[in-house]
Amino acid sequence: MLVLLESLAFYRNVRVGLVAGAVLAVTLYLVRALELLGPVIDTREYPLFGPEVWYALLAFVLAATFALLVAIALTIAEAARGARAVSNE
Repeated sequence: MLVLLESLAFYRNVRVGLVAGAVLAVTLYLVRALELLGPVIDTREYPLFGPEVWYALLAFVLAATFALLVAIALTIAEAARGARAVSNE
């Protein structure tokens, strides 16, 4: 199993996905928290915490999901590239 993961460059893909997810989440959180696109009309009440904490939690979920999506896409692309290389031989 470890050889398969290494041949698909899975660990590199996971690192790339984590960086991409973190960059996306931080960017979107900063846009919301710093109100870079203008003020947000707050008509909601947020239980337990303020909106910044809820958006930080949402940014974490977004980062994890996007990281997984990128890692899976890169791994599938690497598998297709490897399959093409084997079929050409």
